[in-house]
Amino acid sequence: MSVAKILRVYLDPEPLQRARNGKFNVVNKIAVALENRGFRIEYRKNSDLERLASAARNGYALFLMDDPLHANALTLRRSYFYPFWRIEATAKRWEFEVAEKDFDPNVINPDVARDWADNWRKWLFKGAASRVTRDGPIYIPLQGRLLQQRSFQAASPVEMLTQVATCFPDTPILATLHPAEVYTQAEHKALNDLVSRYPSIMLATGQMNDALARCRFVVTQNSSAALFGFFFGKPAVLFSRIDFHHVAANVHPLGVQGAFDAVQTMRPDFDRYLYWFTMLNAIKADAEDCEDQILRILRKRGWQVD
Repeated sequence: MSVAKILRVYLDPEPLQRARNGKFNVVNKIAVALENRGFRIEYRKNSDLERLASAARNGYALFLMDDPLHANALTLRRSYFYPFWRIEATAKRWEFEVAEKDFDPNVINPDVARDWADNWRKWLFKGAASRVTRDGPIYIPLQGRLLQQRSFQAASPVEMLTQVATCFPDTPILATLHPAEVYTQAEHKALNDLVSRYPSIMLATGQMNDALARCRFVVTQNSSAALFGFFFGKPAVLFSRIDFHHVAANVHPLGVQGAFDAVQTMRPDFDRYLYWFTMLNAIKADAEDCEDQILRILRKRGWQVD
């Protein structure tokens, strides 16, 4: 059976209202691109039931961050900062198309990449990236589920922090809690116990820009702070799988000690990497050719859009 030329976009209440008002830039660009090819666009409320029901509806489905559940569904996710987005066949970032590509810095013009990165440094970090030092603490931006080791992680976040404190006993460590996370009493106790055992550990909340400006390097599961650290020229150790792994020291292939050894000497060309990862492998929602970018990606993902 052929797929009907219908796109249903499933959104939570706030982005749903923005899309219906024409103020969700990338979603509205997707809609226009497909309407110009004879599609009907429906904006629908997002829920588990609605996403499941989408499998029985003739047409295509687009979910915001949620996992695609069937062959005619894709996921839309921001590529870390506006206006860059990805349309993927999975919600797992480490399985995104860019994650499986090889990065070759030699194909990127270094002057173009530097100018692009300089512009974004000024815009994203409001001057913080111009005050960089490398004699501060090891920066560990924590995320959620501090006591759990999930399938894509090499250790739980608390175990990761313990290993850093054990391997670098004489180096100050700044571990920051994510301001949007709600941590359990057990998680707070585990962190306080670590601070008691390792006086080098300091706990704080947020403070990403200042931490990236001062730190020696970043250690994290897969926090976007590591990617933003590349704008500051700061290398990273990753304890988890993620899409921006190419120029980091990854614990999965290297082991903990191997990653810790590598991060202290690695100096990749961060500007060329950031340009490649973002400009050449994501949709820029305010670009003149945004609709062409969208259609090209949808064709690559197997949708019949012509």
